[in-house]
Amino acid sequence: MMNTAQQGMLFVATDIAAQDEADFNQWYDREHVEERVRIEGFLSGTRYQSLQGGHKYLGLYKTVSLECFTSAAYQAAFTRQTAWSVANLQKMQSPMRRVCAISAEVGIGSCSHLAIITLPAVSSTLSRHVHELGESLFAHAGFIRSCLLIPDTALSTPLPKESPDLRQLLPMMLIESSSASTSQHLAAHACHVLNYPLTEVLYYALGWQLTAQELKS
Repeated sequence: MMNTAQQGMLFVATDIAAQDEADFNQWYDREHVEERVRIEGFLSGTRYQSLQGGHKYLGLYKTVSLECFTSAAYQAAFTRQTAWSVANLQKMQSPMRRVCAISAEVGIGSCSHLAIITLPAVSSTLSRHVHELGESLFAHAGFIRSCLLIPDTALSTPLPKESPDLRQLLPMMLIESSSASTSQHLAAHACHVLNYPLTEVLYYALGWQLTAQELKS
């Protein structure tokens, strides 16, 4: 069955200069992810690293709803940022920040590999088509989960170093699977259905994940 719950997803992708990577990763792993996941309404924070295409680093933060991004708790997080946070946010290169509604979910769980397909535009039938595609991918071994992310224009405010001239708030299909070869196979099938160039698919490998439930244990 199609999941109709409108959960939210904060999508943050960036590159970082080689000389700043060690401190950037230490900040992300020891401070930033936990800070965000502790905000009321956040469900998880997950880090990925690029295997092919796109920004080198990707962070996905799942929330119970889009309203979490307008809450007092979320806004307060920006008023008490540490010096470490401020420094690393300024070091991000060509970052991309999107606050998205999650729809067209098929499957459950999370896994080791992620393929991202950026779609040209939102339409009245897009969610249904992506859901039907996810159902067809479900039959393939190694498929775990797929969904559609639709950016919210008002909530997707840019990061400090994000260029406003390059901002395209386009929907994205995420496909999660159990291996690199499966990720490529599923992406090829999806691209064939969507008439999307396979060369434009972004592939990521899981770094680690923190859930709100773990912080409560």
